[in-house]
Amino acid sequence: MGIYLNPGNDGFLESIRSRIYVDKTGLAACTNELINTEEKYICISRPRRFGKSMALKMLAAYYSLGCDSRELFKGKVLENADSFTEHLNKYDVIFLNIQQFLIGAKDQSVTDYLEQEVLEELLAEYGGYLTRQDKGLADTLKRIYAKTGKKFIFLIDEWDCVIRERQKEEGLQKQYLDFLRGLLKDQPYVALTYMTGILPVKKYGEHSALNMFWEYSMSGQDIFEEYTGFTEKEVQKLCKQFDMDFPETSHWYDGYRFSKYHHIYNPRSVVAAMQTHRFSNYWTSTETYEALKVYMDMNFDGLRSDIVKMLGGEHVRVNTLSFQNDMRTLKTRDDVLTLLIHLGYLGYDQERKETFIPNREIAGEFENAMSVGGWAEVMRVLNSSERLLAATLNGDESCVSEGLDKAHTEVASILTYNDENSLACAISLAYYSARKDYLMIRELPSGHGFADIVFLPLPAKTEKPALVIELKYDKSANAAIQQIKDRHYTQSLVNYTGDILLVGVNYDKECTNKPHSCQIERLKL
Repeated sequence: MGIYLNPGNDGFLESIRSRIYVDKTGLAACTNELINTEEKYICISRPRRFGKSMALKMLAAYYSLGCDSRELFKGKVLENADSFTEHLNKYDVIFLNIQQFLIGAKDQSVTDYLEQEVLEELLAEYGGYLTRQDKGLADTLKRIYAKTGKKFIFLIDEWDCVIRERQKEEGLQKQYLDFLRGLLKDQPYVALTYMTGILPVKKYGEHSALNMFWEYSMSGQDIFEEYTGFTEKEVQKLCKQFDMDFPETSHWYDGYRFSKYHHIYNPRSVVAAMQTHRFSNYWTSTETYEALKVYMDMNFDGLRSDIVKMLGGEHVRVNTLSFQNDMRTLKTRDDVLTLLIHLGYLGYDQERKETFIPNREIAGEFENAMSVGGWAEVMRVLNSSERLLAATLNGDESCVSEGLDKAHTEVASILTYNDENSLACAISLAYYSARKDYLMIRELPSGHGFADIVFLPLPAKTEKPALVIELKYDKSANAAIQQIKDRHYTQSLVNYTGDILLVGVNYDKECTNKPHSCQIERLKL
């Protein structure tokens, strides 16, 4: 057993011995289907702490020669797969953590250092088949294959760290990508390559040095959706096991969406919440809000407006195709938004081609980033939201009208003021603090139409009234209230047993003194 050649099953053993282990071994059943096929080159990109390294340790334990992992997979999903025995501990595995090589190389070329380290282990295992004429890792592997017929499985972690951490060294990046291409592309000794990182494969112009890879990213995980994070069923099971509120867990950590699985949770944050028995922002332990702010502050057309809209609960259209898969070549707002999708700061609806802030945890990161300067207008709205919510719950219509007027004015500095969507965005931001206790739903289907904004108390906050907010433009607050009643917008809350506040808001763009008016009624069920 080596470090790089056939690393064994110790890493996987640690995973299954952990206090919380969620069985994702079904991933290997998927990769088994791709061995020795044209789809054998797999690049998985996901945010930090989304289980990438843990998956690699599991695959190493399953495929590696030199260890017997049958008992470790006993009772696991993979054990029931038809292909389980066929591939169990049958391959030479080369496990490469590029981050470690980048650190260890120091002044040496990262690829030279990598080759040096891996060749040392290959020589120890296969020295009888090799000669001094063999040059480089690829040539050595070719000779081993020619003499033994053995194929290798490559597991590559943090493949993109050279791209991320050496952003300005384009020469180094190109040399590294060319090395990977020479090592892997069309080589007879490759049975499977499973490569994982944060970014998809780097492009140079319209071309990629690693165009043989099938890419599975946060904008489309396809067959690997189930293994991207925790699924809804898995989180429900954990909440039951640890006596944690499932709706609150969803509120905090759900929101990543794919074609088949519409509810994918941040696994690291869920595990932390279960272990500490406390809902909090655990994202800051992996990324800092300062890093997010760098991208938020980029002065691309419409970017600031889009961020404000998403903070207000809206989805925005995004073109993910122009992104060059690095953190430096950012030319448009679409590039920035796409990068934030890959970093996990935004969710992505593949069908609608829309992006959004996925959950409360991430919304907190955006709020933190805004608090350190450059977003004064938005922060004033957020900081006033507690007072506005209290005034609403107390039925203080005058105070609410005044608060909404100020919020709309502040948001208008970024959005188009006399726009109906900007009013809805302003209202959503004005009630930002309510999201601690409420689930906010924009345009909720109900009765004979769509309620503009609904705040539904979380299960643990049922003592609070629900809020149904209807917005009008150049009409009256009373007309807004009447529409709630006439179109039966409260029907969607049929399972809710508490009080409901009907909040009618009107904006009169022609009025200079008091453009916003408000009417509040309490409905007892």
